[in-house]
Amino acid sequence: MPQDNMLALPMASGGPDLGGFGAPAPLGAGGGSGLSGKAKAAIIVRLLLNEGAEIPLEELPDDLQLELTQQMGKMSIVDRDTLNAVAGEFADLLDNIGLHFPNGLAGALNAMQGKISRHTHSRLRKEAGVRQFGDPWERLKQLPPEDLAGLAEAESTEVAAVLLSKLDTAKAAQMLVHLPGPIARRITYAVSHTANVTPDTVDRIGLSLAAQVEARPDLAFDETPGQRLGGILTEAAAAKRDEVLTALDEEDEDFATKVRKAIFTYALIGERMQAIDVPKLMRVLSQPDLVTAMAFATDEEDVATNEFLLKNMSSRMADNIREEVGERGKVKRSDGEAAFSMIISAMRDLVATGEIDLKSDEDEEDGG
Repeated sequence: MPQDNMLALPMASGGPDLGGFGAPAPLGAGGGSGLSGKAKAAIIVRLLLNEGAEIPLEELPDDLQLELTQQMGKMSIVDRDTLNAVAGEFADLLDNIGLHFPNGLAGALNAMQGKISRHTHSRLRKEAGVRQFGDPWERLKQLPPEDLAGLAEAESTEVAAVLLSKLDTAKAAQMLVHLPGPIARRITYAVSHTANVTPDTVDRIGLSLAAQVEARPDLAFDETPGQRLGGILTEAAAAKRDEVLTALDEEDEDFATKVRKAIFTYALIGERMQAIDVPKLMRVLSQPDLVTAMAFATDEEDVATNEFLLKNMSSRMADNIREEVGERGKVKRSDGEAAFSMIISAMRDLVATGEIDLKSDEDEEDGG
C-alpha cells in the first residue's frame, strides 16, 4: 500500500547515497495511483527542484506554501516506478489543459486591470480584502513616488524607514525627492536602525500601509483642479486666458498661482524645453504651422522661443523657416493662436509618451 510519507527522488539504488535510508521501498504495480494529491504535488516540486528549476512558490497563498512544506517534511523516498508514474500523470495533465485562468480573485483582477472600469476594479479589491492579494508590498511598489511620500509623512519615522527599505532603489530615490528635506533626512538615518526588524513586523507594516491605500475613496479625476484648469487655459485664446486668470486672482490667489504653474504657453517653450529635444519636436510639426507661429510671435518672450527653436534645429531648416517667415507678412490673431496651440499640443504629446522631458521648476531656479 503506498504511503504518503515517501518522497520520490531520481536516485540510484544502494545505501551510501540515500543518507542511511537504504534502498527505495517499492510501492507495487499501482505506481503513484495510491498517493494523495498533496504527496504527488510534493513529488513534482521536489523533482523540479532537483533539476534546478526556478519555481515561484512564493506566489502561492501562505496556507498552500505551509501545506506543501509540511507534506514534504513527512515524506522520505519512493521507487523510480512511482516517480515515473507521478511525472507521467503530471505531464498528461499539462497536455490536457486547454485554457488556464488566473489563480483566484487576485490573479483575475490583475488580468482584467485596464479592461474593467477603475471603480469596479477598486471595489472588488476592497471587498476581497488586502490579504487576498498576496504580498502587500507588491501593491505598494506600484504606487507613484508622490503617493509613497505621502504615506511616509503620515507614519512614524521607523515605519517610513521600513517602507523606504522595501522599495527598489530607483523608486526609493524618487520617493525621497517628494519629501521635505528634514523628513527625508530623519527617514534615511532611521534606515540604520532596521537591521533587527523581523519579517513578521515587515509583513504587518505592509498590510497596514496597503489597507490605508485600499481605504482611500475613489477620485473622479487623476489631475488636481489646478492642473485641469491649467490644461484648459493652455488651449484657450490668450485674451480669454488673461481674463480668467485676472478673475481667479480676485477670487482665490493661491488657486490662481497653481493654475498659472500648470499653464503652458508658446513663450514657455524656450524656458522649459531641453535644447537636445528640439529636433524631435520638429519631426512632428508641419512647417506651415511653425512658420505661422513664428511670424505671429511679437512679444519678447515669444520671440525668444523663436530664437531658441531656430538655434537648435538644423541650420538648413532654420534658414528656410527664416526666409518663409519674412515672406509671410502679418498673421491674423486667430491663425497665430491656432498655430501656437498646435505646437504646444505636439510638445505635450511628446512629453506624455515619454519621448522628451521638460525642465523642472528646480532646474529653472538653478539656471539649468
